[in-house]
Amino acid sequence: MANERMTASRPEDILGYVPHALGLWPEESLVALTLHGKTLGATLRVDLPPDSGPPRLAVFAEKVGEYLAADRTADGVLLVVYSGSGWDDGTVAERCRPLLQAVGEMLDGGGLALRDAWLVGPRHWRSAFCDDPECCPWPGHPVELIRDSRLNAEMVFRGSSVPAGAGSGGDGASGPFSGQEEPGLAAEETAALERIGEVWRCRASLEAMLDAWFRVLDGGSQSPVPATAPAAFLRACLRIPAWRDAVAVAAAAGRDTACAGAEAFGFFRDKALPKLQLPVELAGSAGSGAHVSSGGPAPVKRRTSKDPADLLRYGDVLLGLHPAVPDWTRLDALDRLLEDLAARGGGEARAAALTLRGWIQWCRGSGSQADALLRLADAEQPGYRLAALLAELVHRGTLCGWAGNKGSAWRRFGGAAA
Repeated sequence: MANERMTASRPEDILGYVPHALGLWPEESLVALTLHGKTLGATLRVDLPPDSGPPRLAVFAEKVGEYLAADRTADGVLLVVYSGSGWDDGTVAERCRPLLQAVGEMLDGGGLALRDAWLVGPRHWRSAFCDDPECCPWPGHPVELIRDSRLNAEMVFRGSSVPAGAGSGGDGASGPFSGQEEPGLAAEETAALERIGEVWRCRASLEAMLDAWFRVLDGGSQSPVPATAPAAFLRACLRIPAWRDAVAVAAAAGRDTACAGAEAFGFFRDKALPKLQLPVELAGSAGSGAHVSSGGPAPVKRRTSKDPADLLRYGDVLLGLHPAVPDWTRLDALDRLLEDLAARGGGEARAAALTLRGWIQWCRGSGSQADALLRLADAEQPGYRLAALLAELVHRGTLCGWAGNKGSAWRRFGGAAA
């Protein structure tokens, strides 16, 4: 499956591919798809500029050019403008022409050929350049042709689904948790947090905690959190910023990188600490039961210096600069697990879960979904710092390092290409 290619033989196939590549049906957006000969490469979505004045369009086109330059081997680009304006009065092509001209000139200056462009509205789509009424009668083709296209059907067959609207973010709520909290979860979560106490400052506890997460993440794509107690423990872990960040780093780059970074940040203490108590469902089977020894003072051979390289590497993981290719299988599993944990109850744990999901979406290259999830995190816990920092990256248009490289970018269906 990973090496299979999907063939896009008609415009509606390409337009059917776009929502699956992005994970949403775009609204008021420009979508650019790079081309390598006849093969689709990266997919970029950006909000349409608020006005079509030449200065604004020049800045907009320059920013699009910066994004597309990350795909260094591309030789062409396809553009799609999604907009609900101008369809009722027949001015949609006229409205979009200045934007397409500005972006086209930018592409030409960068050595990229604009191969084709389309306009997509709420009910119809059409070529952006064809005015022949016999070929492209007004208002165009019905969007049902996109949804019924062969490539869209193949995507659905592979398990892809596309939420309507750019702001869905995979979560139906628009504010603080309003669902029905799992009975007993809050009490279990509070108790788990109290048991952790200062134990999070021990390397052995961090390693045991990450092993517990990995047991769930590596348990299979449909593996749920088995019960309230382990779910409460995992949610409690997310309420400790150092552990929350370590979970993200470990999922992307491995446990050793997460532990080395935590040590370089000076999180660990050499004094004797109590034992970390894991729920029995998450404990290992090597005779340790539900307790993990935090040990006494650090072993003599343990590295205690703050290595600047580890500090840099930790931040590089969060920015998508290290490793060269992240563990997308674990990150995808983490996204599913965080979605489950966020749905079980509100509070700080939900804000943390939504924030890490936003980070994963940003790593995948989906700024829209990242922004939607980060907004939900802020609504759940106003001023949640990590959500605010990540939102600033998204709003600045910063592209995750992995998303900007076709060799490391996330693919919705593994290696499948169109």
